[in-house]
Amino acid sequence: MDVGIVGSTGYGGVELYRLLSNHPNVDGCILYSSSLEGSSYAEQYPHLSGLSHESVKPIMIEEMQQLDFVFLAVPSGVSKELAQKLMGKKAKVIDLSGDLRLKVPGEYEEWYKGESAPQDVLGKAVYGLTEINRHAIREAELIANPGCFPTATLLGLAPLYQQDLIDPHSLIIDAKTGLSGAGRKASQSSHFAETQENLRIYKVHQHQHTPEIEQQLKEWSSEAGPITFTTHLIPMTRGIMVTMYADLKDSCTTEQLHTRYQSFYEKHPFVRIRPVGQFPGTKEVFGTNFCDLSIKADPRTNRVTIVSVIDNLVKGAAGQAVQNMNVMLGLDETTGLHHYPIYP
Repeated sequence: MDVGIVGSTGYGGVELYRLLSNHPNVDGCILYSSSLEGSSYAEQYPHLSGLSHESVKPIMIEEMQQLDFVFLAVPSGVSKELAQKLMGKKAKVIDLSGDLRLKVPGEYEEWYKGESAPQDVLGKAVYGLTEINRHAIREAELIANPGCFPTATLLGLAPLYQQDLIDPHSLIIDAKTGLSGAGRKASQSSHFAETQENLRIYKVHQHQHTPEIEQQLKEWSSEAGPITFTTHLIPMTRGIMVTMYADLKDSCTTEQLHTRYQSFYEKHPFVRIRPVGQFPGTKEVFGTNFCDLSIKADPRTNRVTIVSVIDNLVKGAAGQAVQNMNVMLGLDETTGLHHYPIYP
């Protein structure tokens, strides 16, 4: 296959290139950018010197329409226009932005402060949380790849919601992310002097991933409502840790919950349930498509704590996109994604 990466010079784009250039079913990656066209890819990313000889092309819709897959690793507000032009052509499209995730246009306009994609485009976009939506992904032509925070959060909560084990109104989600989640473009909030040795809360009650999480939770439970979702920026490059707290409906031990999680994810190779009493760190999934989960019940309060960690650029973006491509092609979903974590 030939695949195109639009937004190839961003962090998500170069991570897609790393994964796809080693994928056994991909013949070549064609790189597109609206801002750095004509430049050598190795000039933009010197770590690829001697490995990559590609040049970055301007966005060429007619050429992209004839590819097998096109990955849109562009900012929200841009991909909805590109997706409309690619729909119905040869290329299958996987969008890594937030443009196609929310099914209600008014929610997109409220949280993303822009005009929503047309309803017919939203109706054809399949939400690409692979472990939960595999059957629909297999038949899809257009995928809305989940956000990084929603991926870690929803994988952590799915067994509890689908088995009606918690009171949804008691849910609190505390999330922390590394700096690469903000993208490659420099800003004051990502400046070294502003972030090093600092911990900062941001977008309090305003994070655009909030309605995405709520939308999926409502599909799993008629009781689901608004959530408390809080995000923090921590001084590291990669990684997300989401810690979730909720009231159990009935008394349940840690061992019982652990067994339920193991059973729920036993056929999902990228979700690893940690042994009872062991909790994951972000370094333990660094550079991989794994989501590591731990769960513990507190008999004193009858509450449960769930910890979920991912690499925000892999399972939270490029890796999940490649996983979805594999499912769409009928391949083993781990194809091209067999990577051990980079540790320490």
